[in-house]
Amino acid sequence: MAGGGVFEKVEEAARVAKRIVKRKPKAAIILGTGLGGLAAKIRVEGELDYGEIPHFPRPTVVSHAGRMVFGKLAGRDVLTFEGRFHCYEGHQVYDIVLPVRVAKRLGAGTLFLSGACGGMNPLYEKGDIVFLVDHINLMGVNPLVGPNDDRIGPRFPDMSAPYDMELVRAAEASAMKRGIRCHRGVYVAVMGPNLETGAEYRFLRTIGADVVGMSTVPEVLAAVHAGMRVFAASVVTDLCFPDALEPADINEIIAVANAAEPKLAAIVCDVLKKL
Repeated sequence: MAGGGVFEKVEEAARVAKRIVKRKPKAAIILGTGLGGLAAKIRVEGELDYGEIPHFPRPTVVSHAGRMVFGKLAGRDVLTFEGRFHCYEGHQVYDIVLPVRVAKRLGAGTLFLSGACGGMNPLYEKGDIVFLVDHINLMGVNPLVGPNDDRIGPRFPDMSAPYDMELVRAAEASAMKRGIRCHRGVYVAVMGPNLETGAEYRFLRTIGADVVGMSTVPEVLAAVHAGMRVFAASVVTDLCFPDALEPADINEIIAVANAAEPKLAAIVCDVLKKL
């Protein structure tokens, strides 16, 4: 629903956000599972609880704080969203991407996304960082469905290159310099909240996915629609090999994401300096 009152919601939310956003942010950052620690590196100039912002849902997932923060990171003005929303929480996809559209309305030209994912590529290990270069949307929803509002973006946005390869190369250079294991990969987005069966993992791997998760793609669609550059990185928190599946442990998943957070934070800071 690119139109149908969405623009008005964006405007209302942006007006409140301007209480803390004193300058045009260079980038917006949406922090996912276990990666909220990056916000601690920001020289905070202002913050708002999501409950203070019109039309923002409240996240219900462990490790998602639910707070908008404006300040300096790596010498750049950034608008950070600590915690994201998911369809499996019961939120509408149009609300999930509201932070992206508000960030664009406030002047951010680049979107950084982070999150946790399951690794299906046999070359991946727990804790590896995957820079997304493409995706497959199997969520069954799309934030662009419905009346289009040209003030938000075009009716038929091109998706031939949704992820900015210049930023991917900058991230790879940073990882190499720091000795951090990383990969390029294709992300497949599913609805969740259950993890997949062995047969589903085989299917997802067969159609070309390296990692699987329950977020990211809606935000990417909204960002590309709005004309933003996109950089997305996922931490492999569990291995999804059909013939060697182990029961998922959310506490272990968060622990793996937390352990990788300093590495991803360093990479994001290096990439920000390139903007």
